[in-house]
Amino acid sequence: MTDQNRARVLTGRVVSDKMDKTVTVLIERRVKHPVYGKYISKSSKVKAHDETNDCRMGDLVTIKESRPLSKSKTWVLVNIDERAAEI
Repeated sequence: MTDQNRARVLTGRVVSDKMDKTVTVLIERRVKHPVYGKYISKSSKVKAHDETNDCRMGDLVTIKESRPLSKSKTWVLVNIDERAAEI
């Protein structure tokens, strides 16, 4: 099995759980600026498939890349690492 065939695994925070069986996950990463050398926080939002509708807003989750499940959903929920505080 080569590196090209492995699915990417990322960790992020759930920012929306309003859809059915879908959550929006915010992925944040720190990158070094190519010219100035300063570290910058960059983020991207991806939609992930949550079969059991288990996730809530604020949860820290691990997601894995998969085949396209819809027009914008190409990630699947692996597990919930940390639950958000109940209010």
